[in-house]
Formats: sequence, C-alpha cells, structure tokens
Amino acid sequence: MAIDRRSEMSPEEMDAFLGVHETGVISLARTDEPYAIPISFGYDASDRQFYMRLVSASNSEKRRFLDSTPDARLVIYDADDDVYRSVIAVGTLVHIDPGELTVEDVQQYGDAKRPLFEIWPNRKGELDIELYRLDPETLSGRLVEVSRE
Repeated sequence: MAIDRRSEMSPEEMDAFLGVHETGVISLARTDEPYAIPISFGYDASDRQFYMRLVSASNSEKRRFLDSTPDARLVIYDADDDVYRSVIAVGTLVHIDPGELTVEDVQQYGDAKRPLFEIWPNRKGELDIELYRLDPETLSGRLVEVSRE
C-alpha cells in the first residue's frame, strides 16, 4: 500500500468534514495519566467549537478526570475506500452551567447526538449528565489518499 498524496485540510474542508460527523474519541490527560472514551458531539463551524453531553456516574473514572479540568484532545476520523481523513482538536474542556446557557448554546447542544443510556450499567437516575464545550487552541486536519496497487 503506497501513499500517493498526503495533505493538510483547509479550514473549509475541516468544517465540511466535522459538519457530517458526530462521533469521535476524546482523550483527557492530567499529569501522566491518560483517559480516552468515544463520544458524540455537535460542531459549530462559525465559531469552530464542539459541544458535548458527557454522562458519568458520580464515582467513575470519567468523573474524576472531568473534575480535574484536564487537557483534551478530540479525534474525529473516517476511511472511505482509499481516502483517510482525520481532524484533531486540542484544548481545554469548559463545563457549561445549564443556568448560563444562551439560545445559541441550546441550539448547539440540540445538534449533539444524545448519549445512549443503554450502554451504562447504572440506572438513569444514578448518572450525571453534564454539558461541555471545547474551544480548540489548535484544530488540524489531514487527508491521505493511498494506492492499493
């Protein structure tokens, strides 16, 4: 498998890519300890911000990471035949207090796919659903085309 072309995605290409994807993997880090989970998100191309609802039990590893204001890296990727695309957003998650939501925030969270409660071992009433926004300090995308000859 030979790589024929590798290129950086333009901001417009990244916006188009992120506009049709709604899942990725977010990695959180505090000191030397990493934590990564699949998530769903909404994306606002006008502000280049990501919106997500994160669900956790009060005593979970995810909750311990979220409470520590970790650095975050969100990876969104896909492969279509011989073309691979990925976008990486790096920044800090910002917890959003529901009482401070703007109309625009509500619209963005409405676009974010809801987490599936069926995947949780806890009952719905035992789970915390919190809103977060990721304002990336860096946003980069790659496109790789490969030849299968």
